[in-house]
Amino acid sequence: MTKKTNDISISGFHKISEIIKTVFTYIILVFVALLVIVPIVWIVGSSFNSSSSLMSASAIPENPTIVHYKELFGETKFAFWYFNTLKIAVINMIISVILTMLSSYVFSRFSFKGKKLGLLSIMVLQMFPGFMGMMAVYNILAQMNLLNTHFGLILTYAAGQIPYNIWLVKGYMGNIPRSLDEAAKLDGAGSVRIFVTIILPLTKPIITFVALSQFMAPWMDFIFPRMILSSDTKKTLAIGLYDMISSDTNNNFTMFAAGAVLVAVPITILYVCLQKYLIQGIMAGANKA
Repeated sequence: MTKKTNDISISGFHKISEIIKTVFTYIILVFVALLVIVPIVWIVGSSFNSSSSLMSASAIPENPTIVHYKELFGETKFAFWYFNTLKIAVINMIISVILTMLSSYVFSRFSFKGKKLGLLSIMVLQMFPGFMGMMAVYNILAQMNLLNTHFGLILTYAAGQIPYNIWLVKGYMGNIPRSLDEAAKLDGAGSVRIFVTIILPLTKPIITFVALSQFMAPWMDFIFPRMILSSDTKKTLAIGLYDMISSDTNNNFTMFAAGAVLVAVPITILYVCLQKYLIQGIMAGANKA
């Protein structure tokens, strides 16, 4: 009788413990969600406020208006900045995907002298933050006459992410059976054909992840564009929006909020449309390195 009572007590304790864990987990999730959602709601609401001051802006405007969106395109060069950033993002995405996929395929499928040393060097390089090489990058671009050019910025973005992307994509390709390559070789396929017809279709999730991450970089970055670009015609969105509020005399915070909302639109759409591939790419890329 005592043993049965003890078993019931232990079972009840476990149930209570599981309930407490579940409640605690949901509390943390709700708290994190609020930390993410509240700033987004506030910045979107502020963009529709009728005033231009940060102090008078609110998440729920009393008299919503789209005047700041009109002023953004009518009184500033926002459309020009948007085009510059979009151009840099798209070209950077294409170059990065091509370089990453080719390099990862070589490291994943071929054996050659210096392979381990190369992978080790790549791993060591990705441990250092990009800020450490800012002056070196500046000097290299100056010697190549690429300062104040969008192509110089694109090369910086594409080359800077290669170490991380190679390790990520190489891990994903490592999960693809080599028997597929061997079967294709028996049918007379060469390395290029295997890469195009077998590897690329099977690595669509990780390609999507790399493409989206590289597409996002120019939209969010401020430091490298500010260092490399100097003329008004070359400005990106980050520089242009910052200049709107950087001076003490500027009072364009609600217009800045409108610009921030428009910056988030293409990235949000891509995330929503490609989230299935993104999740697959992140999970599979982390399974095997």
